Amino acid sequence: MTLSERAIDLLGTEKVVAYFREQLLSGALKAGDRLMSERELSLALGVSRPVLREALRSLAMLGVLDIRHGKGAYVKPANLAVLSDFLTFCLAQQPDILDDVMQARIAIECQAIRLACERAGDSDLTRISGRLAHLMETIDDPERGGDADFAFHLAIVEAGRSPVLLQLYQALAELLKRSHVERREQTVAIPGIRDYLVDAHREVFLSIVARDPNAAEARLREHFAIGDEFRRKSYIAAYAKAASQEED
Repeated sequence: MTLSERAIDLLGTEKVVAYFREQLLSGALKAGDRLMSERELSLALGVSRPVLREALRSLAMLGVLDIRHGKGAYVKPANLAVLSDFLTFCLAQQPDILDDVMQARIAIECQAIRLACERAGDSDLTRISGRLAHLMETIDDPERGGDADFAFHLAIVEAGRSPVLLQLYQALAELLKRSHVERREQTVAIPGIRDYLVDAHREVFLSIVARDPNAAEARLREHFAIGDEFRRKSYIAAYAKAASQEED
C-alpha cells in the first residue's frame, strides 16, 4: 500500500469515527440501535467497505459497538471499564503521573463535595459514614487503609450525583487507588498521622452532614494540603535516615 493510499484510508477511518461520534452526541443513535447495513453505511459515508470494516472493528474494541456476525452491528451501552483501561494505559506511560492525577482528583472532588452538600440523601450519608468507619478500622494498614481511603472519597463523589464527575473519577480509579496506598506507605511512620487521618476525614464528613458547601470544600482542600505536608516530612525523615546510615 502506498503512502497516499494509507492517507486515504486514514481519512476514511476518521470520517467513520466522526460520523458515529456525532450520531451518539445528537441522540440519533442510542444503545441497542442496529446500524445500517455495511453496504448502506459505505455508500452514505463515501468510504470503501474494507475501510468501514476496519473502523467498525476499532469502535468495537473501544466498546462502542457490538458486531454480531450475520446479524449486523449494534450500539453498545457505555462500558466504563474500557475508558478506565484506556486512560490507565495512556497515563501510566507518563513520568510522575500520580502527582498530576492528584491534581485531577482535587478538581473533581472539590466540585463533587459541594454538590454532595446539596444533593446527598440519607442513603448517601449512610454510605459515607460506613466508609469512614472502615477507614478508621484499617488505619494502621497501608494497603487496606489506602483502599478504604479511596472508597471513602469515592462515596463523596457518588453523593454529588453528577454522572460525568463520577465517570471521570471512576475512569481514574486504578491510578487513584495506587496513589492512596503509596501515600499511606510513605507516611505510616510519621508521628501523628493516625490521629490526623481520622480527624480530617471525620471533619470532611461532618461538613457534608451540615450541608455547608464552602466549609466542606475548605475542609477537603485543607485535608489535601496537610496530607502533602505529611508526605514532605516523610521524605525529609527518609533522607535524614539515609544520611545518618552513610555516616555510620
